[in-house]
Amino acid sequence: MDELIALLEETGLPFAYDHYAEGEAVEPPFITFLIPTADNFSADGIAYLKVDVVHIELYTDEKNPETEALVETVLDAHGIFYDKSEVWIESEKLYEVLYSFERKVSYGDQEE
Repeated sequence: MDELIALLEETGLPFAYDHYAEGEAVEPPFITFLIPTADNFSADGIAYLKVDVVHIELYTDEKNPETEALVETVLDAHGIFYDKSEVWIESEKLYEVLYSFERKVSYGDQEE
């Protein structure tokens, strides 16, 4: 988790895990991130290779290719292969650009 937080700090954008608490929201652009699931590999009946699925959600009030490029530059600099999708959230009047990738957590008994 510390490495993920350090990576997000490199963007220079405000960020929070999953959501901002009520009354603590910031003006866009901002990021939320979460680890909604795992895609573990099993061997001999155990989770031999633990892999977290990470979502980094960039929120902007207008389409902002420069801010997207900022996030992508940081991901690229760390050698992270990601999928990208975008949606307009009408109720929030915000664009959400989702960066999704997998991150190895541990291998056998060794922590990565």
